[in-house]
Amino acid sequence: MGILNRFFLFYFLICSLLFSFPIQSHSAKLKSEDEKFLDMVSQDSFRFFLDKYNSETGLINDSSATYSPCSVASVGFGLVAYCIGAQRHWIDKSDAYNRVLKTLNFFKSNIAQKNGFYYHFVNMRTGVPVWNSEVSSIDTALFIAGALVAGEYFKGTEVESLANELYERVDWPWMLNGKSVLCMGWKPDIKENNGFLPYYWDSYSELMIIYALAIGSPTKPISPKYWDAWKRPATKLGKNAYIYCPTGSLFVYQYSQAFIDFRNIRDKYANYWNNSIKATMADKEWCIENRKIYKGYWGISACLGPDGYAGYGSVPEERSLHDGTMAPSALAGSIPFCPSECIGTLSSLYKNYGADVYGKYGFVNGINLNANWFSRDFIGIDQGITVLMIENYRSEFVWKYLMQHPAIMKWLYFCMQG
Repeated sequence: MGILNRFFLFYFLICSLLFSFPIQSHSAKLKSEDEKFLDMVSQDSFRFFLDKYNSETGLINDSSATYSPCSVASVGFGLVAYCIGAQRHWIDKSDAYNRVLKTLNFFKSNIAQKNGFYYHFVNMRTGVPVWNSEVSSIDTALFIAGALVAGEYFKGTEVESLANELYERVDWPWMLNGKSVLCMGWKPDIKENNGFLPYYWDSYSELMIIYALAIGSPTKPISPKYWDAWKRPATKLGKNAYIYCPTGSLFVYQYSQAFIDFRNIRDKYANYWNNSIKATMADKEWCIENRKIYKGYWGISACLGPDGYAGYGSVPEERSLHDGTMAPSALAGSIPFCPSECIGTLSSLYKNYGADVYGKYGFVNGINLNANWFSRDFIGIDQGITVLMIENYRSEFVWKYLMQHPAIMKWLYFCMQG
């Protein structure tokens, strides 16, 4: 064994020990009513993945809307949700295992894919692309991250083997298309640019999970130098100075951190955990400053609004879209960052509006009090971020399992500091 390989083996063993301590709980810090509230919201949101699962294919609907296709990202969140459900005894562990196994087998042999990347939306029964969707790098990354968490949870099983097999066949360098940043996607009907979309992951957003998986790949990685290639623009609102995403949507500060524990690590640019805290508080401050225009609650993110789905955001105001619509999942997804603020606002929303904002699968997708409008639909990725981030706050569950995977340890070694 070479010196470098022995060094990495030693490094992986040390990291495995660091990330394999018993799950810690924040429950002792919670008031009993808050603990019950979070348990209700999480379990009801989890129910989406129970009901919207196709028992023949293992695919999961994008939303609760009639005739909704499968969203590959929704599947990624669902795979983790089944593991959380098993750990919380909301589902039998063998049932959770069989659901995950069914899904991974379908992804291995049946679903449409290109160089290991999957289409954004596919038919629930066939896995064939629908809605003229693209081969999506972010949806693929969220699926792979979910599969790896499930693999670590069901370690030593066929689920672990399949999860790693699916990860290892993703050709991450192909998605660079010869550039220094990863592309957002590819479509077979695009004649120019080798079929790649003209959009790239070139500035701060939900992109960190894509780059972490691409750099950590054991078979087809990209160089760690690409971690430095995307921009990190800065903004400030009040005391909150942070690296921002131009859309201002809160979900972009949450999705990577639902899987990767950024609390005690940083790169040469920032501690992204603290960055998300500041972004969350900036959203709250912006909404307070604008409450004479937009009445109601804070928590602005992409969601359904009175005129359909939109990429709502708050800060920076000059680039964001806002009409008074807020997303409960934006608050749920930021609970680990700002627990008292987010739990308090969600609890107030539930108490004041009841069935208007809360249903079979937890909080509805969007709310606009200016228009007296309440969504009746639920979206998988939003129920998913709710389940994952509440559980990370309560027990650090998702972080524990993904952080012990060798690919994440490899990315940590090359790109992050302790």
